[in-house]
Amino acid sequence: MQKVTFLIAVSLGLAGCGTLPTNTSMYSVHQPVVERTNYAIDLASNGDGIAVADQKRLNEWFDVLDLRYGDRISIDSDDSDGNEDAARDVRAVAADRGIIVTQGAPATAGVIAPGNIRVVVTRSQASVPSCPDHRTTQSQNFNAGNNSNYGCAMNSNLAAMVADPEDLVRGRDNKRLDSNSGKAAVNAYKTKTGGN
Repeated sequence: MQKVTFLIAVSLGLAGCGTLPTNTSMYSVHQPVVERTNYAIDLASNGDGIAVADQKRLNEWFDVLDLRYGDRISIDSDDSDGNEDAARDVRAVAADRGIIVTQGAPATAGVIAPGNIRVVVTRSQASVPSCPDHRTTQSQNFNAGNNSNYGCAMNSNLAAMVADPEDLVRGRDNKRLDSNSGKAAVNAYKTKTGGN
């Protein structure tokens, strides 16, 4: 009878403490997740490029989307030749905003009407949806596990600070890296502050 009473008392005491940590490794169970969203607009081509009215629509659409670093623009066409004149117009509008048009458009819903092109903007966003995680709130840790919130701050900060969320998925190809890219930021800082 005394053993049963002791076990019940211990179990009730532990039940009041909350869930015990189960992650005994140094790895966080909370990892950044990258979500991709595709925005698409169909534009009419007049044979020499994009129609004037649709060029205005494209500019306004880009303004509403507030294009930024990391956004990818691609062009899809029902024409096997790809309607190069219209694609050239889209590239020029994108270049004015500092965005390069990439090869290969993602699959989008709907059929492209003959003579039209579809411009697709792909935007990625990184977050850690499982954070914060305060399931383990007890002060005693009997199995040497990490707190359930372990890694949330570091990985949430990483997800918020990465300039291009796609880098968390694929990394960077060394061939794409420009050794002068860091120099531009340093030179801009020096020019602004008047330093050497």
